[in-house]
Amino acid sequence: MRVYFDNAATTPIAPEVIETMTKCMQEHYGNPSSIHADGRQVRAAIEGARKTVANCINSSIGEVFFTSGGTESNNMALKCAVRDLGVKRIISSPTEHHCILHTLEYLQEHNNVEIEYLSVCQKGKSTLAELEALLQDSEVPTLVTLMHANNEIGTMIDLQAVSEVCDQYGAYLHSDTVQTVGHFPIDVDKIKIHFLSGAAHKFHGPKGVGFIYINGDVSIKPFIDGGSQERNMRGGTENYYGIIGLAKSLEMAIDKMDERSTYIRSIRSYMAEQLRNEFEDIQFNGDIEGESLYTVLSVSFPPSPKSELLLLNLDIAGVSASGGSACSSGAETGSHVINAIKGAPNRKTIRFSFSHYNTKEEVDIVIEKLRKLIPTKLELSQ
Repeated sequence: MRVYFDNAATTPIAPEVIETMTKCMQEHYGNPSSIHADGRQVRAAIEGARKTVANCINSSIGEVFFTSGGTESNNMALKCAVRDLGVKRIISSPTEHHCILHTLEYLQEHNNVEIEYLSVCQKGKSTLAELEALLQDSEVPTLVTLMHANNEIGTMIDLQAVSEVCDQYGAYLHSDTVQTVGHFPIDVDKIKIHFLSGAAHKFHGPKGVGFIYINGDVSIKPFIDGGSQERNMRGGTENYYGIIGLAKSLEMAIDKMDERSTYIRSIRSYMAEQLRNEFEDIQFNGDIEGESLYTVLSVSFPPSPKSELLLLNLDIAGVSASGGSACSSGAETGSHVINAIKGAPNRKTIRFSFSHYNTKEEVDIVIEKLRKLIPTKLELSQ
């Protein structure tokens, strides 16, 4: 049996979501832009899904737009802010997801946008004082883009506090909340934010569908031109089955958030404890003792003869984990996040990430596999 500990990359689709999507596939085949009964039926279902998502983040229905996922949503926020809102300066962090960092590089090169990066400490945190100093330093129209929780090490920002600083200095705020939507409460009525991104496959929904929240006070033009879909904001026939699956999975995640959170935290704590008990010099990246993404445990293993191939050997042994973001797999330069927090280059980092489908028995299996791959405390003492 394989153990799947890579839920930060993608989660298995919940059976209830599959059932809901399958029923729609079998019964609803109209184009939501068609005016006949079959089209109107699908349109009504999409608007029902939009209402569900809006309720989950406490926004108005007109502020939710469906996309192909987090990458599109993030690109849309950043590029439209520059094109339509007159943003000339963007403040971000070197530990953002690559879809943010690469977009910033593009905007800097092609739109002459000034890009400034906050410094990060060893736990991946930036300070509000530095953000405030940068906002005070210029009156150029500015967008702040900071992810709610880092996808590799789990470090979180205080979104409310960041929002207040941005509001004080009149800056736009975007947050990549792909890892936290469905896992933490998010209330855009209480937090002043202009753009927020989500992706269904991070909370047990289907891949290839996401959403962007755009504050009603913000006026931008379509990111994808075509038809009048998504209130003229994104051309192209809607991914109806994906949208229905997104709404169902998010609704379940919100309803069961407390229960799932408590359980997943227990799995992560148990694995951290077992790793410390069994192996020497185990370190954890991020701030696992503080407020952090509880689905992620980024483990730094000490150098050993087999540590360089540890991830591959775990895969061969039946354990699915990752070295960092799935979007940068195959890269030879290592994790940009670990580099940013100045992780020791001779240590091996593996990200284990969990869902409510995982068990402590699976943790025991992984620990047993690791015993065969790296020296234990007992072996080192003999």
